[in-house]
Amino acid sequence: MGDGAAGDGTGSAYAVEVRALTKSYGGVPAVAGVDLRVDHGEVVALLGPNGAGKTTTVEILEGYRRRDGGKVAVLGLDPGRQRTQLKPRIGIVLQSTGVDRYLTVAETIAMYSGYYPHPRPVDEVIDVVGLTDKRNSRVVKLSGGQQRRLDVAIALAGNPELLFLDEPTTGFDPSARHEAWQVVKNLAALGKTVLLTTHYMDEAQYLANRVAIIAAGRIVAEGSPANLAGRDAVRPRVRYRLPPATRPPTGLGAEPAPDGLVEFTPQDLTQALHQLTGWAIGHAVTLDELQIIRPSLEDAYLQLTRDPAAAAADSPDLSTPGTPR
Repeated sequence: MGDGAAGDGTGSAYAVEVRALTKSYGGVPAVAGVDLRVDHGEVVALLGPNGAGKTTTVEILEGYRRRDGGKVAVLGLDPGRQRTQLKPRIGIVLQSTGVDRYLTVAETIAMYSGYYPHPRPVDEVIDVVGLTDKRNSRVVKLSGGQQRRLDVAIALAGNPELLFLDEPTTGFDPSARHEAWQVVKNLAALGKTVLLTTHYMDEAQYLANRVAIIAAGRIVAEGSPANLAGRDAVRPRVRYRLPPATRPPTGLGAEPAPDGLVEFTPQDLTQALHQLTGWAIGHAVTLDELQIIRPSLEDAYLQLTRDPAAAAADSPDLSTPGTPR
């Protein structure tokens, strides 16, 4: 195992600090030098395609998988060597958990609370996750969204400082997703640190203070969702509609679609708009539905993960301070 961060976990500068983390399976790198820092009280989303290394990275942080090299400190402790000390201070919400279906919500949380030295009061936990009305309902009677809230409640039972959420809303309908999002917002309001993995860009954009995108075992970009979406490599698009049989000026769009819609991505947005509107005025052409389409986090994600090597080499620092999984 690589060099670790020794300590008692008190007064650590970061909730999570990872430097040059590596892990291989059968000689195949799954994590190839990840660097990541998470501030106390921050909600960070770790995004990446399947096989990018995010699950392996998170499992190393949780203490469930040994690393090959690098430094890892979670709440000031080395999860590989000090997992017993770390375990009471973190909460983990997996994609699926097995709980007794015939216990009530309150009984389930009370049972898990009994495993920790300083648990949060059961009724407080129930309130945070929005299950007060279901306090005495049996688990088997809960909806999918309510079951996910219970999963979070179990993770909160020990009053952890840091929570890991693994794909918290996979398979949810829109209503249940928004309910789960509110639970995460409640956790942030309590000052909890949250590291979540997700495939949903809107989820990361709504919940996270900061996003880290991992591809080919490395962090290729890091920053707020707005900063990542606005990076230079992902430019805004211009869209407009021309009258029938009208062609756009040179360099300001390809041949219009059958409905007259034209879309293009200019190198210089201001210059392109000046040229386009000047041409329209000079030729008495109406530009219906003229709009600037700002790049989304999903646009940035697709561009960054399409060519991770080039993205990592060219990515500015937008942050505030066997078989790969």
